[in-house]
Amino acid sequence: MDFAEQRKKLVESMFASGALKSKHIAEAFLKVKREAFFTADTKQYAYIDSAFPIGYGQTISQPSTIAIMLELLEPKPKQKVLEVGAGSGYVLALLSEIVGRQGKVIGIERVPELANRAKHTLAKLGYKNIEIVLGDGTKGYAKEAPFDRIIVSAACSEVPQTLIEQLAPLGRIVAPVGSRFTQQMRVVEKDAEGKTKSYFASGYFVFVPLISNED
Repeated sequence: MDFAEQRKKLVESMFASGALKSKHIAEAFLKVKREAFFTADTKQYAYIDSAFPIGYGQTISQPSTIAIMLELLEPKPKQKVLEVGAGSGYVLALLSEIVGRQGKVIGIERVPELANRAKHTLAKLGYKNIEIVLGDGTKGYAKEAPFDRIIVSAACSEVPQTLIEQLAPLGRIVAPVGSRFTQQMRVVEKDAEGKTKSYFASGYFVFVPLISNED
């Protein structure tokens, strides 16, 4: 299969739908081989614009949903970014391409098997500025805080206060917030003095739930 051509068509369709707007985010989608995050017998589904199960009750998110989240997140070169709910590692790879070699990307994943698989996949693809941590995403990762950007790839009833505390001044969080069955993207912004404001972006989504070790 011509995966490079499929990647190009996916990016074109996401531009056409309005999910994708920025050239630098589009370039990341063109560079990252989404098929590498699928098993050998499921690679043919890699460029269908839908979520796909990756085991353990988790999914690799729909590409257009990821594009919407990254557009809201506005990641930039040299930034330090945290992803809560690393899953397959696909979003980490996209973020790595955006922040570049002088940036750093950290993913938290609570399922050991998925964390190990993501580490193996990302290492095989040659990514060197990504760290995957096994742990409770609701608690963030104090060791590397503060973060310029935080993206939550699981549904939560509210953005965890710990994540807001670990956000750097002028930082931004994007998280799907709502009920178990439907969520909207909440954007949290922190100003230079550390004060926060937030708003809901348009659109509705369905994510697997963010689970705390205390649940």
